[in-house]
Amino acid sequence: MTAPLIVLVGPMGSGKSTVGALLAERLDVSYRDTDADIVAAQGREIADIFIDQGEEHFRMLEKAAVATALAEHEGVLALGGGAVLDAGTRSLLAAHTAVVHLTIGVEEAVGRTGPTTARPLLMGDPRERWQELAEARAPLYAEVARAVVATDGRSADEVADAVLAALELQR
Repeated sequence: MTAPLIVLVGPMGSGKSTVGALLAERLDVSYRDTDADIVAAQGREIADIFIDQGEEHFRMLEKAAVATALAEHEGVLALGGGAVLDAGTRSLLAAHTAVVHLTIGVEEAVGRTGPTTARPLLMGDPRERWQELAEARAPLYAEVARAVVATDGRSADEVADAVLAALELQR
């Protein structure tokens, strides 16, 4: 059965994409990001999908992208921050033993993501919106994760080391 070696979940700005690419390089496997899969398949940015077709449509695309990636990809996989909102996705993740929740505090996350239209869910007050999303999603990340790695104040290399240690994988 094909399965990702590592699946990264967590809120916006936690470093899933950066750390995922670094882990893939270290482990000499491929890297895949479901947000990038959606952008490639749709030919437009996620913010544009939200604006033109709404969050519900985006979540449908995301659910399909995650299911495909979990079935096909054997390397390191990063999921979008809201992928865990779908119960079906959480059920699929339950079958994977290497799901890692990357955590981050609001100040550092907002510093990384910034007030940008590329993150439509952070429109308005980014700190408040990020905090609301993080609190609502925290139990869902906890439900699917087998390990938790804090990213606050750590470099991508340090986070990658912590992920590998948490999963007891060799570099």
